[in-house]
Amino acid sequence: MEAEIGIIGGSGFYSLAGNLAEVEMDTPFGKPSSQIGIGNIGGKKVAFISRHGKKHTIPPHKVPYKANIEALRQLGVKRIISSSAIGSLRKEYRPGEIVLFDQFVNMTHGRDDTFFHESPVTHVSSADPYCGELREFAAETAGRIDAKLHKTGTVVVVNGPRFSSRAESRFFKAQGFDVISMTQYPEVMLARERGICYAGIGTITDYDAGLEGSEDIEPVTAKEVSANFAKTVGMVKKMIVEMIPMVRTERMCRCGNALDGAVMG
Repeated sequence: MEAEIGIIGGSGFYSLAGNLAEVEMDTPFGKPSSQIGIGNIGGKKVAFISRHGKKHTIPPHKVPYKANIEALRQLGVKRIISSSAIGSLRKEYRPGEIVLFDQFVNMTHGRDDTFFHESPVTHVSSADPYCGELREFAAETAGRIDAKLHKTGTVVVVNGPRFSSRAESRFFKAQGFDVISMTQYPEVMLARERGICYAGIGTITDYDAGLEGSEDIEPVTAKEVSANFAKTVGMVKKMIVEMIPMVRTERMCRCGNALDGAVMG
């Protein structure tokens, strides 16, 4: 089986496509998080992976990121659309709104975050890690369905599974970061190392450890994240369904050339 577009998100995204066929995959980096569902959306073959497993049993620091990306590559995927729940670090980025990431800051540790552990030594640029072409398609689609959208956002990625302390949250805000995630890294960079376009769509579920000066906003809880994501996931699904038919077969971006000039020697 083959697919053009990969979707990484929750198990609820499997319902986006009709006549879904589920396949078991294996890679040199182990098995992906879940079986991969392959179906059609808007005349395009799409492959779905549930990032945390179908029953949400895999914590963020244990997600098999390399296996997930490699499995999609083996299926022929050239573009990935990723959906995730995120916390806001700024008052103007409100719960229920959607963010299209354009930059990340990695604060994780201990994750196997590259395919290039051996010779030749390879340095892949992460200057512009998110595909601008996919982000344009997503922004245009969001406008058509009246989604409350931030077209750009810097996401700081923490290891999890715990949430931030108040001091950490203050630090992230002071650095100018917009939102916080536990799963965007190394997922985005592994896709880049494989020359796959990657769009990160974040759904804001909370205000992290609260907002200073707003005593009525409590620090985030897992229960709050689940409840708020459930309220907004329908909008993200609709956005992805309407976005996919816009994606051209021919790529106009440079994501496929990410390895050009990256190899030493």
